[in-house]
Amino acid sequence: MKTIGIPWPEFNDGLRYNDVVSPSNSGVSLIQFYSSNHPSSAPLQGWLQRIHNGQITIDGDTVTDPNIVLRVGSKLVYHRLPWSEPETPFLLEVLYEDDDMIVLNKPSGLQVLPGGLFQQRTVLTQLKWHVNKNENSTPSQLHPVPVHRLGRGTSGVLLCAKTKSAKARLAAYFADGTSLVGSKMTDSEIGEERRITKIYRALVKGIIDTNEVLINKPIGIMRYPGVAKGLYVALPSGKPALSKVRVLERDMEKNQTLVQVQIQSGRPHQIRIHLSLIGYPLLGDPLYVAGGQPECFDSELVEEEFAEDGGYQRPTKPVPGDCGYHLHAHEVTLSHPTTNAVMKIIAPLPPMLKLDQEAN
Repeated sequence: MKTIGIPWPEFNDGLRYNDVVSPSNSGVSLIQFYSSNHPSSAPLQGWLQRIHNGQITIDGDTVTDPNIVLRVGSKLVYHRLPWSEPETPFLLEVLYEDDDMIVLNKPSGLQVLPGGLFQQRTVLTQLKWHVNKNENSTPSQLHPVPVHRLGRGTSGVLLCAKTKSAKARLAAYFADGTSLVGSKMTDSEIGEERRITKIYRALVKGIIDTNEVLINKPIGIMRYPGVAKGLYVALPSGKPALSKVRVLERDMEKNQTLVQVQIQSGRPHQIRIHLSLIGYPLLGDPLYVAGGQPECFDSELVEEEFAEDGGYQRPTKPVPGDCGYHLHAHEVTLSHPTTNAVMKIIAPLPPMLKLDQEAN
């Protein structure tokens, strides 16, 4: 088994956020600019703290006066200080690799792309490090990138392109499949027209009586504390989403069901949302617990509560990146982006998601 991965350093490199003062912001103070243009990053007092810390420059000069007046065209840079990111796996099993792509078995707990607290500890970072230490890399292999996402708590098959042409082709496969959703397709037709098919394993709370369930419900975005871009939930006004669920095993004693899920679309958190929508949330899911939405929306950010770096404290309510559920991208069948040969890639199952006969 080939693996890639380098242990994470204790601290990341921090971040730099760039802004250019527009005509509409000319004449406002530095603190007014940041508190009004980036309120989701920090409250007013947090931005004052960052300015006093010398974390902001104007045209290359460090500024500590929050009341300095800005001029149009000035370049502002906010330096987010390095921080220790939460504990995260770093080893990635390679399931398949050629000149066009590398397919990984992503572990639960590892984020695919940078976001939130995880700016360095991501799959993308490990791919970059892998290429940089590989002396045999050719120019076409210099920028491997994931072409789709798996939730941080989701494990399994992750497709990554090595070349621009492979990235474009694989991305088109996912886009084509999503575009089919909403068309009049029979149960047996799901997946037949696709150049890529994804099959997941999941463990849900409760006993699903019927052997197969087809869930065709849209998914949209709602405002939610601590999630700046909003939370994906089951929403009638959302985008079409289709999931086919098949029962594999029922455990009456533990009141849980092992299922296989084939998704026609690829909306964020689709399987978690759809299964909770029909009354069977993923076992251990801290967020989606009932009706395809979080349990409650009643918490709000309090402006006076901010973290050491001036930003908001971590939300007390669960957020999408929280782990604890059991979901695994088990199989992906696709047409190779260059040869068009049909190939099936399988990621070994975690123990919790194996059938009794598979576990023996």
